[in-house]
Amino acid sequence: MGADSREADVTRAAAARMYDYFLGGKDNYAVDRDAAAEVEKHYPAVGVMARSNRDFMHRSVRWLAAEAGIDQFLDIGTGIPTEPNLHQIAQDVLPAARVVYVDNDPIVMAYARALLTSQQGRTAYIDADVRRVRDILDAPQLRETLDLSRPVALTMIALMHFVPDTAGAHGLVTELLAALPRGSYLAMSQATADFDPVAIGEAVRIYAQRGLTPQVRSHAEFSRFFAGLDLVEPGVVPPHRWRAGIEPPDSLDAEVNFYAAVARK
Repeated sequence: MGADSREADVTRAAAARMYDYFLGGKDNYAVDRDAAAEVEKHYPAVGVMARSNRDFMHRSVRWLAAEAGIDQFLDIGTGIPTEPNLHQIAQDVLPAARVVYVDNDPIVMAYARALLTSQQGRTAYIDADVRRVRDILDAPQLRETLDLSRPVALTMIALMHFVPDTAGAHGLVTELLAALPRGSYLAMSQATADFDPVAIGEAVRIYAQRGLTPQVRSHAEFSRFFAGLDLVEPGVVPPHRWRAGIEPPDSLDAEVNFYAAVARK
């Protein structure tokens, strides 16, 4: 079902629209702002988290294009467009780079079709949920845009903490990677309670009350997503410590409360 064939549910907060609010965006509704404001009461640095996570996406995609030579990207959990977007970063390095965006929020997909366009390379959009991997892999937009005989970067930024282990989170990532050839990469980030369990515990409670099924993961639990892959240095670290070029203060870890990593198949 295409994104334009259904309407957004504006009676319930949506993770993508709350994230847009945390980034300072305007593409959200009162129900999202109310939920986000409640999170901020308990986790005042949530905006720092969102920006740090976004910066990791920028750096990792630029590294994948410039250093690893990857010119194909499958971005699942795209979120509401915020410039620079993934294809803009990749195509700044490799103008012919191709990107397939995937999300299951009709608001996200409406904005994606309007804003995530390129004058070079190619972009496509799939309306699908990561819990239904075949809907992604069998989508004609994927096969028409990416050449799966060549390496692809699978990017899943701030996504999998909304897929609990009871939904087979690790198996979903394994299934996606199995469809990609050797030399492909996985870039991920996700929330953790390792640094500030009280604040993150409250945030999880607020999200769960709104039916968003969050599951934060420890360093070891997040690292399982990269089993059998070759981690790119510096490995599994908070996102602001991944090839940032500076040494951030230790206090930033408890503000960001995320892990991130890039690995090669």
